[in-house]
Amino acid sequence: MKSSCKHLALLWIALIGHYSFAQSASLNGKVTDNGEPLPLANVILKGTDMGTATDIDGMFEMTDIQPGDYVVLVTSLGYQPYQSKISLGAGANKTINIQLEPSAQSLDETVVTGTLKPVSRLESPVPVEVYSPTFLKKNPTASVFDALQNVNGVRPQINCNVCNTGDIHINGLEGPYTLVLIDGMPIVSGLGTVYGLTGIPNSLIEQIEIVKGPASSLYGSEAVGGLINIITKNAISAPEFFADGFATGWGEYNLDVGSKISVSDKTNLLLGLNYFNYDIPVDKNGDDFTDLTLQDRISIFQKWDFERKDNRLFSLAGRFFYEDRWGGEMQWTPEYRGGDEIYGESIYTRRWELLGKYQLPFEEKFLLSFSYNDHNQNSVYGDTEYLADQRIGFAQLTWDKTAGNHDLLFGSAVRYNYYNDNTPATTEADNIWIPSVFAQDEYTFAPKHSFLAGLRYDYDQRHGNILTPRAAYKWKISDNDIFRVNAGTGFRVVNLFTEDHAALTGSRDVVIAEELKPERSVNVNINYLKKIYSDNGTFIGLDASAFYTRFSNVILPDYETNPNQIIYDNLDGKSVSQGVSANLDIAFPSSFKIMVGATWQDVSSTENGVTQQQILTESITATWNLSYTFHALKLTADYTGNLYGSMRLPLLGDLDPRSEYSPTWSIQNIQFTYKGLNNFEVYGGVKNLLDWTPNRGNPFIIARANDPFDRDVMFDSNGNAVATPNNPYALTFDPSYVYGPNQGIRGFFGLRYTVF
Repeated sequence: MKSSCKHLALLWIALIGHYSFAQSASLNGKVTDNGEPLPLANVILKGTDMGTATDIDGMFEMTDIQPGDYVVLVTSLGYQPYQSKISLGAGANKTINIQLEPSAQSLDETVVTGTLKPVSRLESPVPVEVYSPTFLKKNPTASVFDALQNVNGVRPQINCNVCNTGDIHINGLEGPYTLVLIDGMPIVSGLGTVYGLTGIPNSLIEQIEIVKGPASSLYGSEAVGGLINIITKNAISAPEFFADGFATGWGEYNLDVGSKISVSDKTNLLLGLNYFNYDIPVDKNGDDFTDLTLQDRISIFQKWDFERKDNRLFSLAGRFFYEDRWGGEMQWTPEYRGGDEIYGESIYTRRWELLGKYQLPFEEKFLLSFSYNDHNQNSVYGDTEYLADQRIGFAQLTWDKTAGNHDLLFGSAVRYNYYNDNTPATTEADNIWIPSVFAQDEYTFAPKHSFLAGLRYDYDQRHGNILTPRAAYKWKISDNDIFRVNAGTGFRVVNLFTEDHAALTGSRDVVIAEELKPERSVNVNINYLKKIYSDNGTFIGLDASAFYTRFSNVILPDYETNPNQIIYDNLDGKSVSQGVSANLDIAFPSSFKIMVGATWQDVSSTENGVTQQQILTESITATWNLSYTFHALKLTADYTGNLYGSMRLPLLGDLDPRSEYSPTWSIQNIQFTYKGLNNFEVYGGVKNLLDWTPNRGNPFIIARANDPFDRDVMFDSNGNAVATPNNPYALTFDPSYVYGPNQGIRGFFGLRYTVF
């Protein structure tokens, strides 16, 4: 009897245990950042000791959870904490997908641009600003050129009212002073200065790194005012497929499509395509010229990543770019191309690029980098042809070595430049080899102090030996306070027609006063970074800088000496760019985020004792982004904008009735993004909310738009236009009076789809 009772008791206990186990719940899901898996994120049930971490694919799973109501808390360094209430019934197996939002305190990104080697952003002796794909999505654009309009101290400048070509200004310096790199390779230069920032699929960008101030000691010519490094995604970690397309109320259509293809166990291919089209002539300011250039553009990008022993790097990438753009009189059609009946500016651009990196199979860190690009441009500006070919080759070998407290970098590079065009300024094709060597040492002489010294030597057969030294000091006051000082010199060899298309548009004659010498600069930059963490979870980040750059031999276009000419000459004096800049980031626990930046700058030139503000250079700028996520609705609102102070503008003479200075103006945008659909994001909003365009307050923007070939212009014996009843202001045709986009308010709608 006792034995039977014992067996019944054991059976009862077993049944209870089995029943209890069967009634426990489980929780699983995936944690992502903008659709990309986020490994090593912490997932816990608040108030319990249950928790786990996501795997390399962003996946997590927890089992044996007692039924009940819980709060899921997900945290990861550099991201805002995520909380959500869930109810788990008996036997439930619940799946949730969680997307984390980057926080303003994500200051520990790995950066490579400042020192040519991967380091933590906090540890870099050179201040580097980092912008992620999340930043680009807050104001969707069809090109990186347009996307940079909301970066403090960086301004996309449109240089022509007709063809709408432009370049990037950093701290008030003209576009040719900014070096643009793709994956660290200087392939966007010369002709690419104008066109190289369009057609890079935004969906393929991993991050954008910006250095303000000279970097010629590492990157050579062109890195005088600063540099922008566009880093593309690694094929191994990219999504399997992604597509992002949007359209605007003006009839613009943009599509990014990409896919990761596993070629073999150790070879992955990332393939991307960007297509942009705008083909509806619009003339809202009534001058009979297109307000926005019509464009048909395609760019194909592919990147191969190879897995090697000991994680050594090997990647190859290539891009093909083709664009057909035109602007001009509303009646213009291609059959008028190059003629003098109806004015149009038509540009056919074909460009291909190749770049790669290969880490040599040695114990020491030797990295071989190389690139090559071929750019062909067939353009007409009215009846003036500009036919140009450019080829740039680049190879560089670096040795990264640590020895005690010294972090050393040695390198050697060679650059090949070929350039030819049909302008009178190019009597024979450039065919130049420029060899270089450089060295850099970052010495940590105390636990919180380090000093960097660098020197580069270039030999240019046109200008001889060029030395560019560099120095930097970093004081890590605490983990939340960093002070940096950078100083250095820069140089730039100029090719006018690849950089300044104002020289070809309109009716002005181009005059080159003498053989142009290389420009040189001396720069000092002071930077302070402060992070504040409050007890309630609010984060505040402050990044402030003061900068001073002095140029000698600077080359500036002179629009004022003779209104019928653009005169290029080395400045007999000095040019100075100085100012202060600050970025403030605030992230609240409520998912409200504020990013505000402002810059005051004074960019002037002094010659013969007369100092003038540089043309088309603003004295103040501001940018902002206000973002809030309604988690219950899975909806994010972004309000972005910029503001620019007064600029001095190029007038055609004393009778020109247009304003000599621009007003303070602002472009503002709002966007809503819905993330409640699996693998999808739906977004839409309004661009240029204030409907601002430069024609406000001006009688006209393009001078003599009614007579683009100057048929009814009378000239005196010196070649100057004179006032007549048909030309009361003594003007000639000129579209260079431009300081902002002519495109007014417009709505937009888009859809993103991502599969991992």
